[in-house]
Amino acid sequence: MKKLQISLSCGDYDRTRAILDGRAQIEGCEVVTAAIEPEEAFHRAFRYQEFDVTEISMSSHMMTTARGDNEYIGIPAFISRVFRQSGIYVRTDRGINTPQDLKGKTIGVPEYQITANVWIRGILKDEYGLEPRDVKWVRGGIEEPGRGERSPIVLDDDIDLTQIPDDKTLSQMLEDGEIDGYIGARAPSCFLRGAPNVGRLFGDYIEAEKDYFRRTRIFPIMHMVGIRKSLVEQHPWLPVSVYKAFIKSKEMAIHELNEICHLAVTLPWMVHHLNEAKALMGDDYWPFGMENNRHTIETFARYHYDQGLSKRLVKPEELFHPAALDLSKI
Repeated sequence: MKKLQISLSCGDYDRTRAILDGRAQIEGCEVVTAAIEPEEAFHRAFRYQEFDVTEISMSSHMMTTARGDNEYIGIPAFISRVFRQSGIYVRTDRGINTPQDLKGKTIGVPEYQITANVWIRGILKDEYGLEPRDVKWVRGGIEEPGRGERSPIVLDDDIDLTQIPDDKTLSQMLEDGEIDGYIGARAPSCFLRGAPNVGRLFGDYIEAEKDYFRRTRIFPIMHMVGIRKSLVEQHPWLPVSVYKAFIKSKEMAIHELNEICHLAVTLPWMVHHLNEAKALMGDDYWPFGMENNRHTIETFARYHYDQGLSKRLVKPEELFHPAALDLSKI
């Protein structure tokens, strides 16, 4: 049988590298791969549907699924996960010492809808009682001016969100004291350069994130894998083949992390860090599959709906192709 030719785009992570370099094959397919940054993949996927299989934003996928205009259907391979207490940056000269101190402050976001910010706002509300309407939000590019939302959004009237001038960036505004803080997936360059009066809200963010996991058992999902719906309609076997390849690629990455003879990552105590993660989070500390992640997905769906990004509460099952929901039965 002639193999199906498909294009695939995702970040060059250790957990996806075996797919990108061909060690983890997608059954029945010849794959043309593109290892690109997530933001670029999202833009090209959600605007132009350029790739057959692609890394997609959990937030954008949930929003388009709720609207019924999603061009991609997901598989529960969660190739990006990050705790987000580390993603809150503040002016240290404004009396902002606790999350509650953000009330009434002006906080920058690169996009209101990005997954990291949905998690951060949800955590601030659940854990500290800070509502999104308690903050004045300003949106724009972090390092380059002119950024807007990748997909149109309509927010509730009580959300104060404005676009910054086209000649300004959030990092520079934070450094200059024009805004009180910034939340996002990437650290602003002013923080990385050690600019005066710019720091993290949670100084010991690692302990804050460990404590959050102990209490909630949530390891926040950022990105998943989507397959073009029109292609799946023609080839209904494709979601399982793609999912199996991503499972294999992740297993290979974790096996390599545990190799103490020759370290796979340029860190001296990588195996120790791996064992620390397992001790806290369990052997399957980076789980794939919907049921293994149901609580996390339902929590995110609640945040997404509460923040006005999806106009109805999306059920986890709606995000994924049915054939990939329980691979053990296939």
